[in-house]
Amino acid sequence: MRWELDWLDNRARLSPEKDAIIDEKTNQAWTFKEVNERAKSVASWLLSQGVRKGDRVALLSPNDISYFDLLFACGKMGAILVPLNWRLSQHEISEILQDCTPVLIGIHQQFETIYEQLTNVGPNSFLIRAENHLEISSYPISNSFTEDIIETDPLAMIYTGGTTGKPKGVVLSHQSILWNAMNTIISWSLTAEDVTVNYLPMFHTGGINALSIPVLMIGGTVVIGDQFTGQKAVESINRHRCTIILLVPTMYHLLIQTDDFQGSDFPTMKIFLSGAAPCPLQIYEAFQKKGLAFKEGYGLTEAGPNNFYISPEDARIKRGSVGKPMLFNSIKLVKPDGREAKNNEVGELLIKGKHAFSFYWNNEQATSETLMEGWIHTGDLAKRDEEGFYFIVGRKKDMIITGGENVYPLEIEQWLAEHPDIDEVAVLGLPDKKWGEIVTAFIVLKDSSTVGEEELRPYCEHKLGRYKIPKRFIFLEELPKTHVGKIDKKKLKEMSTII
Repeated sequence: MRWELDWLDNRARLSPEKDAIIDEKTNQAWTFKEVNERAKSVASWLLSQGVRKGDRVALLSPNDISYFDLLFACGKMGAILVPLNWRLSQHEISEILQDCTPVLIGIHQQFETIYEQLTNVGPNSFLIRAENHLEISSYPISNSFTEDIIETDPLAMIYTGGTTGKPKGVVLSHQSILWNAMNTIISWSLTAEDVTVNYLPMFHTGGINALSIPVLMIGGTVVIGDQFTGQKAVESINRHRCTIILLVPTMYHLLIQTDDFQGSDFPTMKIFLSGAAPCPLQIYEAFQKKGLAFKEGYGLTEAGPNNFYISPEDARIKRGSVGKPMLFNSIKLVKPDGREAKNNEVGELLIKGKHAFSFYWNNEQATSETLMEGWIHTGDLAKRDEEGFYFIVGRKKDMIITGGENVYPLEIEQWLAEHPDIDEVAVLGLPDKKWGEIVTAFIVLKDSSTVGEEELRPYCEHKLGRYKIPKRFIFLEELPKTHVGKIDKKKLKEMSTII
């Protein structure tokens, strides 16, 4: 293996006794030296089980040290880690396993009830229990890591959420993961003093690549978060003296409503980051009132996921902006006719850089439709202001065309979310014979609120053009969410047919 690819081995040499990983639930800590030794032991064990370069090793587990053990082990001996979304049905997981054909699958004891059913799909399996995993992570280290591994070799394969169709296996090379981390460290000015607690699921790129790998690479500390609650997050941030954290908007929505958030001044925190979906402006307000630095970013499994940087000072002024392209990636906005969008024009967001994914597993057509001449066509719409700051407008597929007018749901969602009686909102277009599509708002009200369409329609008229005002308001007790906390608009569209 080329020495520069095994950065963990080098980090263990530079910071051997520094705490690298801490388990929030048990408070057990592992130094960089210990993490590196565990990875070498697990790699040796994988080789003893017949795993070879290019083979897939799947993992079904809640957030756990086993993710790092297997990712770093695969990196040392050339295998490909496939983390599985445990929130999927057994049928969906089986379909993914049939697609990626792993030679081995690790299943955490928490999912022991489906252990036998999943083993029937083909791969050999091992159950991750505390005592059993301890044996694997202390397996005698061999000197047989002799495969010639290069930057473009695959290291991980992360399946997309599948809210728009069948999940696709996004193949990430050593190069893409390495360059995303280096780009993040340099562009965001991460240091060895940084500490983060990770509540994002580690089967998702946000849980592994957004902050965990960059923080570890620079010599900082990652706390593996257990199940998220706002109260627990505040306690953990302060107990571990965290400096930076990434949460999704739905998590922040819960966090800012807790008494613990209101009662803490978060003395060690440098910045709160939001990702995965556009952030409601009232969350900005909550942090600004407390004098806390808050900003949001943008990414996707196929690119990074980190692509932009904005300073906390600019984030206060340019609310909703994800900032400017980071140091080692390029961005362009393209109109439907192929020309580049001018300032304040909306175009599809295209991304290019060494952090880009390699291809979709077993899916040449999807690869060719997404990756063209090195540019990732994200399917997201964005605009850039005169000062070069980018704003995400929404998904290309979510844009509503009503009576010939283009409507971007995010603008309406942001305004409705500011209403004091609204807890959550999602806007999408539903088929209509007259208008083509009608703007439809799905609303969750705050407790005890009785506000209705009669009050919300004139409220919208204060800010929105007539064609943007929802023609239909649907009130729900809660909005369906995807496995990473995004509002599931596909599910909402399905629900609308029976409401």
